[in-house]
Amino acid sequence: MFALTGCSPSSDKPAADGSTKASGDTSAPAKTKGTIAYTPLTLSNPFFKVIGDHITAEAAKNGYDTLMVDPDMDVKKQSDQFDDFISSGVIAIILVPCDRLSIGPAVKLANAKGIPVFTVDAKCAAEGAEIAGHVGTDNFQGGELAGQAMIKALGENGGKVLILDFKKAHSCVLRVAGFKKVINAHNSSRTTGKIEIVAELNGNGARTEGYQSTADALQAHDDLDAVFAINDPSALGAYTAIEEAKKQDQIKIIGFDGQLDGKQGIKDGKIFADPIQHPDKMGQQIVQNIIRYLAGEEYEKDALIPATLYDKAAADQDPELN
Repeated sequence: MFALTGCSPSSDKPAADGSTKASGDTSAPAKTKGTIAYTPLTLSNPFFKVIGDHITAEAAKNGYDTLMVDPDMDVKKQSDQFDDFISSGVIAIILVPCDRLSIGPAVKLANAKGIPVFTVDAKCAAEGAEIAGHVGTDNFQGGELAGQAMIKALGENGGKVLILDFKKAHSCVLRVAGFKKVINAHNSSRTTGKIEIVAELNGNGARTEGYQSTADALQAHDDLDAVFAINDPSALGAYTAIEEAKKQDQIKIIGFDGQLDGKQGIKDGKIFADPIQHPDKMGQQIVQNIIRYLAGEEYEKDALIPATLYDKAAADQDPELN
């Protein structure tokens, strides 16, 4: 189940002690300072893979190995991974909880063994679970950006909105809260052109559930005007349902994240805009905080990186896109 990152190139030869070093290198093999484990929500979502890649790179730069595994959104599997981390003697664990409450016993077990647990992107909310530090997006602020984008997308007429949420992740709860704050403030100053949230359905942060929940909502709300989805996969799933219903010219979509396929969706006109996160910075900073923790140095225990709004104009200038 485990895949140790940073493997040696194929030209490396085993040394007498079982380690590897480059051919022709007569120096002693480099000694790792220890292994940092990473268990995200799922590696099928590219966002968490980008975080993992930058965790791996930053750890390697500082002499640490990385153990990156995929619980595939299964909290039982993620709990079992904690058991394996503890058995293998990792020096720290980076967690994106599959369930912010149910992962608590696994975190407490690591606490009892003296292994620090850090969270990235989403927090653990389990009572009694000790989290040594967190790095994430300012999700409430990002939700506010999504609300502002929705107001712009719907214009003076306002309209009916579906929210595709994911209540198991505290980060997504905050996104919806920030979104609602802006929409409620907008509505309070108007007598016409209000924005009405007609349904909140679970998009599960995934294309399949985003598609199904949107298809269900369209059965009940044929006059739907917009969708706010808490991430790009659920936003793109929503677009598929909207396209099948031939309502892509009627319904605007606001996503969240700024994954490559989400950005491409914005360029292609499928998504109106995204508050985007910066997973590269998140992966780097969480490792830097772990290093400071291990050295007994001060670090920011709850670091939030602001989201930025990404729209069609930004997509048209983005060198990453076709």
